Amino acid sequence: MTPGATYAVLAGGGTGGHVYPALALADELVARGHPRASVRFVGGRRGLEGRVVAEAGYHIDLLPGRGLQRRVTLANVAAVWGAVVAVARAWRIVRRSRPRVVVGFGGYASLPTVAAARLSRLPAVVHEQDAVPGLANRIGIRLGARAATSLPGTGIPGARLTGNPVRAAVARAERRPADPPLVAVFGGSLGARSINRAAVGLYDRWRDRSDVALWHVTGPRDFDECARALDGIRRPGDLLDHTMVPYEDHMELLLGRAALAVCRAGAGAVAELTAMGVPSVLVPLPGSPGDHQGRNAAALAEAGAAVVVPDVDCDPERLDAVAGGLVSDPGARQRMAEAARALGHPDAAARLADLVEEVAGG
Repeated sequence: MTPGATYAVLAGGGTGGHVYPALALADELVARGHPRASVRFVGGRRGLEGRVVAEAGYHIDLLPGRGLQRRVTLANVAAVWGAVVAVARAWRIVRRSRPRVVVGFGGYASLPTVAAARLSRLPAVVHEQDAVPGLANRIGIRLGARAATSLPGTGIPGARLTGNPVRAAVARAERRPADPPLVAVFGGSLGARSINRAAVGLYDRWRDRSDVALWHVTGPRDFDECARALDGIRRPGDLLDHTMVPYEDHMELLLGRAALAVCRAGAGAVAELTAMGVPSVLVPLPGSPGDHQGRNAAALAEAGAAVVVPDVDCDPERLDAVAGGLVSDPGARQRMAEAARALGHPDAAARLADLVEEVAGG
């Protein structure tokens, strides 16, 4: 490869669910001998990718604008103009760098970059993290991009099932469940209010138990509220081993110790749960685009890897019945763990890199 030439442009972002799989692929390509400088990113100015990609040591170009809202608003007028500018900017980036392949991961920056690649007659791949394809990836596929999927049954003709690339720390992590069984409760990066409130109520129901422990990651938004609520119900002599934190820097360590996870059903969480073989109670985010969290959760439940609790039903009583029942049934948890592991692909970054190199011609 010519020194200074671009091998791959990875596009997408806005949320960690789009950014971190792209970073995992980038690291895999570098591990295979592609120079770090030959792997570049395109993201949006409003997403977290501008920070985390640079921190990982990769170059990133940021497109202006924002995504369209799902209702008629004045903000959408500016969004349409921003999208026009973003397509023009993506076109210039692709024409200047002439990568051997463009990989789209969904999110605001993905579609303009994949479209620019196809208009330039450059090969492209799109990776779908969820059980239902997002709009950017659906259009990218119509433009001729090859598709990779994370879960079976996504419904994309000709797609290759690669799994969803996870961080190297997750892929290498070992499962050593704690004794007594540890229930890990968490939401997305900000947390999940319904899960948080149910988990605080669960403390009230489990305060006299020493045969189970709770590790509750509230997210920074709800931590103070949850901490006050917990302080209001604690009593001297409570037996429950309970830890509450606003954020968890090493989810791989927490999931390695957890007998059961209670969480949302975002693509990143599903990928880590299945890669590590963690049984789960999934509470899908209501109103997620295309109900992708509901579809993700259903895919795990149908395989026997998870139990689904609708957000509207997520209260202390339901969480006690479902999570408490699983804590008391190690055989059921073992079967769920095996089913989760059967869905997981710890080698997803390698599988996706295989496809990318194949499409790029080496």
